[in-house]
This record gives sequence, structure tokens and C-alpha cells, in this order.
Amino acid sequence: MNTSGQQQGDLNAAKIQLLYLLQKMDDALIKSSGVFKHLHPSQLSSAYNLVQYLALRSEDVRNLQDQLHMHGLSSLASSESHIRYQLQSILTWLGETFTSVHQHLDYYTGRQLIEERAIGLFGKSHVESIPSIMVTFDREFAGNVILIKKLLETGMNVARINTAHDDAGIWSAMITTLKQASQSTGIECKIFMDLAGPKLRSSVVGKGHSSGKVAVFEGQQIYLTGPGAGYDPLKVVISCDEPGVVTQLKNGDRVLFDDGMIESVVEDNDAGMALLRVNRVSSKKQQLKEGKGINFPDSALQLASLSAYDIKTLPFICENADLIGYSFVRDAGDVKLLQDKLSAFKKRPAITLKIETPDAVKNLPSLLLQGMQESVFAVMIARGDLAVEIGFERMSEIQEEILWISEAAHVPVIWATQVLETLNKSGIATRSEVTDAAYAGRSECVMINKGDYIINVIRSLVDILQRSGMHHAKKRYTFRPMNIASNFFDSL
Repeated sequence: MNTSGQQQGDLNAAKIQLLYLLQKMDDALIKSSGVFKHLHPSQLSSAYNLVQYLALRSEDVRNLQDQLHMHGLSSLASSESHIRYQLQSILTWLGETFTSVHQHLDYYTGRQLIEERAIGLFGKSHVESIPSIMVTFDREFAGNVILIKKLLETGMNVARINTAHDDAGIWSAMITTLKQASQSTGIECKIFMDLAGPKLRSSVVGKGHSSGKVAVFEGQQIYLTGPGAGYDPLKVVISCDEPGVVTQLKNGDRVLFDDGMIESVVEDNDAGMALLRVNRVSSKKQQLKEGKGINFPDSALQLASLSAYDIKTLPFICENADLIGYSFVRDAGDVKLLQDKLSAFKKRPAITLKIETPDAVKNLPSLLLQGMQESVFAVMIARGDLAVEIGFERMSEIQEEILWISEAAHVPVIWATQVLETLNKSGIATRSEVTDAAYAGRSECVMINKGDYIINVIRSLVDILQRSGMHHAKKRYTFRPMNIASNFFDSL
């Protein structure tokens, strides 16, 4: 057991480290001063808090957290939204005095900022004490007022339409039906529309072309080409629908198909005809179907962040949507490009930055700071493509870091992809996905896809979120250094 002298020594050491961290925060604000010049005035305090949080998270403070917790003080966990205030509060308990506070942003103010912005984006959830619920629509919803009324009454308050599918006629029909159901129930519902983004999908153009699918097996050599390129029709040839991608691939780059179910590696690339070796096939049916997604986790692809098709859809989106989802965003330049395009429209939907690539994770702080030129915007953790791109093993770590950093910036988060997916398809949830759904309660909005059991999914999700929400404050996290934080300051 520590003696009184040892305890005082521990607290003095903690005090010294806390003062060092405060100084590091001051230095970080000075170093980052250039990024604050063009922000929306309402975002300044959030930007300061974000930079200060990143300064702390570039250090290893786990031992400090243990010392503070052991002596009955705040361990800094759950302080993302008000990090400087928390450090100063601890130091005040340790006898330090402050003549001024650079940023009077306490726990209540930080939480209020996030809550107000979430309501501004998603509306107020009509189910008490849970995040908003977003449901992905498809063409079957058009004209089905009864189904949409049930969705609204069960808990949906955001409707998602993906412009990668269907056309303006179908989108209009879905929106009209939604408005009819909303008027009938008296329940408001926001409209979220995704930009399609790059079309990294497969087409079977060689062997198996007529059936739209081809057998693949481990060790097999197959070819990947771009649209319109020549090929041998007797070989297994897959075309990537996005022009210019295949020519950028290098030997050793991985190419993943069908949400990572098929893994291959580039062995040769001759004039845009890449030879791939299949290393793994994880599906029971050892085949690749037409229209499956393709991921290039090792390749620094130069792709237009806004396609010509995306730009054509902007007038419809601006006229009809409350939120616009920005697919496969990579860096601050991508965000600025969309902001510039939207500035031409009188009515502008709020931007949602979809984090689904390694570059977006790495550049998250600069993405957020660029987004702060808006009065309000959101982040979506697009876990489908993100998991494939970064590796499933890292998904838990990365989604946690996105939540932390977004909270430090007071940016509402949408938790997306495969929430209660098995329940949606089969009517029975797995144990692991119930736990995953509970974890979604740390976000401000949860997205679920359309399925045969969509009403049961919403009911189950509401029940899970209400039950688990009472326990979140009991979680305590430790702060090892985050590469995202260190990379941000290295880039300045």
C-alpha cells in the first residue's frame, strides 16, 4: 500500500505531466493556427477542442490515467468533447490555479453542441433516448405507403436513397411516398441521398459472360481489365467498371472482390490487362458474380472524387435532400471540391463524409477541419468497404478512433453497414450482431438496410439501444498514442 509520501509523489508527477500536456495543447493551437482562418464561426470552439485532443492523443498517457484513477480523479476517459477543461479541472483539484481559460467548453457544453447538431441534421428521434434510425430505401418502397408508415411508426426518422441505383423517376416516387406517409402519421423524416462515387464493380466479360458469373478457385490465374479493353473470351476476364483503374495497379497489389470474399494479387500488368493470382476464396460457392464490388487496399488510385454522373445528380439532390452522402472521400481537397460545387445551389443539403478508405481514416482530422467550413455536417462510418480496405482485424480499433475524434470535433456520427444483418435476412439475430448493435448506440444515427424483416429489425434495434444506453457511462478507455493524431501534426 502506498504511504502518504508516495501518494503525494504520484500526484506531483501527475501534475507535472498534466501541465506538460496543457503546454503541448497550446503549442498545437499555435502550430495549427492557419487551419482556423476559413472555418464557420460556430465551429471555432470545436476546431480548437479537436486540435487539443489530437495533441493529447499523440502522447501515451496510459500510466497517467492509471495514477489519476487510482487517486479518485478523472482518468480523462469520456473527455473528448471538452478535453482542455477536463485537464484544467483535474489540475485545480491538485492545487493549480488558472487566471484564464482558453476555451470554456465543459462536459455539458460539449454534449449540447453534438446533440443540437445531430437534431439539426437528423431531426429529433421520436423514440426516447436512442440515436436516430436511418433506413435504406429501394425501388420497392415507391408507392408502398403502408410499409413506410410502419417504418416511421416503429422508429425510422431518416430515409436513405442511393443515387448509384435507379434514376430520378424512381427517387421522386420514393420521396413522394415518404412524404405521404409522413403527413399521414405526423412523423417527420429527413431525406439522405448518397452520391454514387466511383463505380468499382465487376463485370464478367470473358468466360462465363453469358451467365454473369464465373467459377474461381485458389491458385487460379485470372485477368482484370478496364471497360472497352481487348481480352481473350476463352479466359476468365473480369472488367472493372471504372475507367483508368487497372493501369494504376502495381505488382504485389491486392485486389479483393465481393466484400473481400475473394482475394487476389497482381502478378503482372501489361497495358491495362492485369494478371491476378487468386489466393483465397472464402465463399461456399466458388464463383464471382457480375456486379460485385472490387477493392484495392494497397493501391493509391487517382480517381475523380466527383464523377460526371455525380455532378449531374446534384440539382436533384439539392432540391430534395436534407443530407448528401459523399462516397469514398479521401482528403480535404475532395471535401472542398464538393463544397465548391454545392455553393452554386440556393438550397444546400448538409454534407456527410463517408469514411470508407484508409486515406480517409489517415486524413480524418483534416477532413473534419475542412468540413468545419459548414455550420453543421456529419461523418458516416461506412463499415462495409472500410473493413475490406483496412482489414477486418483492425475494424474495432478504427471505428473506435473515428468515434473519439468525431466527438472531439463535436461532429455527429452515423453508424452504418450490416447492423442486425442476419436478423434482416433470416428473422433471427446472431449473438455477435446484437452486441454490435448495442455498440452502435455510441453514434448519433444508426443506418440499417432494407430486408425481409426490416420492421422486426427496427423494433429489435430500438429495444437493444434503450437497454444498452443506460450502461455506456461505465466504460473506461485508455489513451495510447494514435497514429491519426501524430500524422496530423506531421502534415502541418
